[in-house]
Amino acid sequence: MKISYAVPAGLLAASLLFAGCAGKDNSNNNGDNNNSGNNAAAQASSGTANVVKAGDETSADFTTAINEYRKYVIEECDEFVKQTEGFTDAVKAGKLEAAKALYAPARMHYERIEPIAEALGDLDPNIDARENDVDAAQWRGFHKLELALWQNNTTEGMTDVADRLLKDAQLLRAKVETAGIDANLLVTGAVELLNEVSSSKVTGEEERYSHTDLYDFVANVEGAQKIYELLKPELSKKDPDLAQTIGDRFTALLNELAPFKSGDGYVSYETLKEDEIRKLSQNLDALAEPLSNMGTILGV
Repeated sequence: MKISYAVPAGLLAASLLFAGCAGKDNSNNNGDNNNSGNNAAAQASSGTANVVKAGDETSADFTTAINEYRKYVIEECDEFVKQTEGFTDAVKAGKLEAAKALYAPARMHYERIEPIAEALGDLDPNIDARENDVDAAQWRGFHKLELALWQNNTTEGMTDVADRLLKDAQLLRAKVETAGIDANLLVTGAVELLNEVSSSKVTGEEERYSHTDLYDFVANVEGAQKIYELLKPELSKKDPDLAQTIGDRFTALLNELAPFKSGDGYVSYETLKEDEIRKLSQNLDALAEPLSNMGTILGV
């Protein structure tokens, strides 16, 4: 983004006064004075150009961050497709416990890059809509399978749902290659990931049948942290204190989540006590506030 600057009022007034004086002198003096006036005007014009140029030079270049984020999204999406295929194969094979074990790990790869999916039409609701988020006839994806596996305790009748989920995952992977990504998407994406946590993960609403909310919680935070890390070099140039604060609060939140890790996964959200959930929510709020200021500082 190019930054333009307004000419200060004092400088503008001085320029007008100078121009007026030059005009008066020109009516009484010879051609040498005319040349002097023209030279002064040229210098004033040159000074304005320098201000604009200086602004351009201080504009942040997000090209590297955008390219690195696309690379990250593609890597996560590759893993998402791979693990979703394993999960849906288990569903179609009637392997209930295996499907349950594969459900949450596959979703983590999606939750890290959800801002991209949300920017690609119906892919997010097709993959991630919860019951009652869409019309019953249109409902499909992970959470429909979650209901079958945990609430109904069966995989029966879920073959078509599993097949469509895998196709949607593959379509997402195909689209991320050319998806439009800019600095604004990065900044808003990081904030939206934390909003996802506060609106549905920390309340236990997202995974209402499986109670695997902590997988989603951690993945959303990791996705937001990745965006912050990519933007940190430019943010540190403009506001090093804010960059440090955001980094410290990401660390605090992830440290608060660490005790809930179990093996390669996380404990059921039902096992958390009220004070533990409250502490997570407080750390989340402490991070969300400075993170929401990142876009303003970066000018996107």
